[in-house]
Amino acid sequence: MKYDAGRDGFIDLMELKLMMEKLGAPQTHLGLKNMIKEVDEDFDSKLSFREFLLIFRKAAAGELQEDSGLHVLARLSEIDVSTEGVKGAKSFFEAKVQAMNVSSRFEEEIKAEQEERKKQAEEMKQRKAAFKELQSTFK
Repeated sequence: MKYDAGRDGFIDLMELKLMMEKLGAPQTHLGLKNMIKEVDEDFDSKLSFREFLLIFRKAAAGELQEDSGLHVLARLSEIDVSTEGVKGAKSFFEAKVQAMNVSSRFEEEIKAEQEERKKQAEEMKQRKAAFKELQSTFK
């Protein structure tokens, strides 16, 4: 969140560039792109909170190359994923659940309205059919 200038919940290329500069380890444009590409699971060219934590998991498992920008970032930041990840993930996922609940409530309202319209249209069709039947008896 400290480096998420856009406040969109993601670290994009420019935000990663600024973060690496502030940490004292500037990277080339290509280096930054490679950093994102290495942990970008959803291929959106930006880092989500989960992908950001993946950097530190990979560093702890020894899966990062010594000369990679991600290794430098992991070494400079020194985040303990087992503690920070849990706290950060909790608030991140609580916000996601809340947003999903709001959108699902909205979707439920829309579906209910659509069902009500279908029901009204069916009732109208039945009334018309009944009216035509009555009308035919008088002809």
